[in-house]
Amino acid sequence: MTKNYEIAVFEGDGIGPEITDPTVKILDQMARNSNSYSLTFTDAPAGATHYAKTGESLPEASMEIARRSDAILLSAMGLPDVRYADGTEISPQIDLRKALTLFAGVRPVTVRAGQRTPLNMPDGKEIDFVLIRESTEGLFFTQGRGEVTENEARETLLITRDISEKLFKFAFDLAKTRKATGRGPGKVTCVDKANVFRAFAFFREMFDAEAAKHPDLISDHAYVDATALWMVQKPWDFDVMVTENMFGDILSDLGAGLMGGLGLAPSADIGLENAVFQPCHGSAPDIAGQGVANPFAMILSGAMMLEWLGIRHDVEAMQNDGARLRQAVDQVVAEGQVLTRDLGGTAGTADAASAVAKVLGVA
Repeated sequence: MTKNYEIAVFEGDGIGPEITDPTVKILDQMARNSNSYSLTFTDAPAGATHYAKTGESLPEASMEIARRSDAILLSAMGLPDVRYADGTEISPQIDLRKALTLFAGVRPVTVRAGQRTPLNMPDGKEIDFVLIRESTEGLFFTQGRGEVTENEARETLLITRDISEKLFKFAFDLAKTRKATGRGPGKVTCVDKANVFRAFAFFREMFDAEAAKHPDLISDHAYVDATALWMVQKPWDFDVMVTENMFGDILSDLGAGLMGGLGLAPSADIGLENAVFQPCHGSAPDIAGQGVANPFAMILSGAMMLEWLGIRHDVEAMQNDGARLRQAVDQVVAEGQVLTRDLGGTAGTADAASAVAKVLGVA
């Protein structure tokens, strides 16, 4: 019997709606071609544009849609000239992470043979690793609530046992899955600064405790500054990396740079019950409405969503469709014939999405 899954869709700000529309169309057509699952897409208004119109950035009705949905597809959010009264940007995506306890920020980094990259890649080398960023605490814990006086400012870094233990279990489970599917050697690297901060020594101790439960997997440690260096020098050596919120925020952009830019950087924020899938890039209001935005990161986020749903609900067809969608984007990018401006090409949003759909046979 075919089961239906509800997807909450936050179309976002700026270029958000332009990259959401073709992504939803591709996902919808893949589901229609399947005998194993179906998808229903429910719009959930939120974001800076909505705030400017209504005074609400994340209405309770949209939060309820997100809570009850099987997955959340969220596009680029925020506008630089629309802010809260305290001067901070509108960021419903962060509100969702905290409200739904989406502790595992998953940032895949892949560079396939033939794909353009700023690196001088040795022959035969490819990059395929996943950075897992804790997404609910760390140095983001006091976001918007930091203490500021005339002479100093303070923010609080928080690392808890409850969240960290869930995070590390997630990281080792992912490494096991990647190893089983031939995508990695089954290695998890804890990225921290345990040589300086007690909080990170605490973080590392909990990592080691989880690592001891997985003798079939490899575990190691790396300081965050050294990791930044090695991500440039030898990124193909990484498999799964797990780190604190701020460190992950910075390293994930470095990972996007390895791929050629944020236009190829998908992400997920995953908890025990809910998950959000979104591109790493911003809303790019300077090019909104021009039809030139890169849809690949949004489409790849949709692929991550299908794979996650397939694993969570044991639907092999969804897992396979997620992999097919990811591979279709990889193929289009590696061939280099239909690339958007940010990747050195001239294609518009519609042409880039159509190229992916054509590879999939759903054009």
